[in-house]
Amino acid sequence: MENLSIIVSFELTLDPFSISSGTKYPIFFFGILIYVFGTFCNLTLLLLVILRQSLHKPVYFILLNLPLNDLLGITFMLPKALYDIVTETNYTYYPLCVLQGFLLHMYGNAVLFILSAMAFDRYIAICMPLRYNALMTPRVVMMILALVWGVDFLLIFTLFSLQGMHSRCRSHIVSIFCDNLSLVKLACGNTSVNTFFGFFVIAVMQIISISIQVFSYVKILITCLVTSKSDTKSKAINTCVAQLVIFFTFEVVGTFYVLSHRFADVNANLQKIMGILIFLVPPVLNPIVYGMNSHELRKHFLKILHRKISV
Repeated sequence: MENLSIIVSFELTLDPFSISSGTKYPIFFFGILIYVFGTFCNLTLLLLVILRQSLHKPVYFILLNLPLNDLLGITFMLPKALYDIVTETNYTYYPLCVLQGFLLHMYGNAVLFILSAMAFDRYIAICMPLRYNALMTPRVVMMILALVWGVDFLLIFTLFSLQGMHSRCRSHIVSIFCDNLSLVKLACGNTSVNTFFGFFVIAVMQIISISIQVFSYVKILITCLVTSKSDTKSKAINTCVAQLVIFFTFEVVGTFYVLSHRFADVNANLQKIMGILIFLVPPVLNPIVYGMNSHELRKHFLKILHRKISV
């Protein structure tokens, strides 16, 4: 009877942080500051690319997807987590949990796919500069972006369709937010197909992303070694540093979080913190790193800032 009531119930409980009541408000206000800062930085980058005609280039059209995706990730995770911390409610409803998990997984895959598209664009720009405009036409850029989001959607939709086929025997989410791993743990019966396809999605995502980026950066490195042009080397270094910092940060945090679900002895609070960092670090770090390493973005931002101060 208990299992039956759980199966028909839409309400789920989330696993809260083990924190004292005296620290919940400082954590809440610190989280709000991070959210506001991350949202402001990404909206600034987004509007800068949209509004400045001189930035309407293939590289920035691809870059445009990064702040869009970062806003998706930070918005669908942090406000709900902060609300649960300050109100000590820690519950959600199954449809909302599935929606949150779906969008957060879309965000995670898209980070790597967008970085791969940007790496490929920089490979063309640095290694084949004379053919860049002929190769990276608006149609090609749209095809690349359609492929990025299309493959992302197909993989995550299939992943969540599989877990939705199981009946639920439990109602406790072993995390402070919803994801596929936590939702699968609610299921009755054998979930080996879900586990296998989850690993398949991770493998496809990693193979595609790492292959494209390794190929692009190796080609860029070779071009740097054989060229005597200092501007080409400077452009290549800025490109590699910006994207590799973001890529490795996301990989380290994401890998730890995924693996932590496979080991029972991982500290619960540490697991939750690493899970949150997946959705906090890139949205805060990405616009800063790209703003500092892109001369054009920095120039246009300072021009607008100077104009506002002068007025």
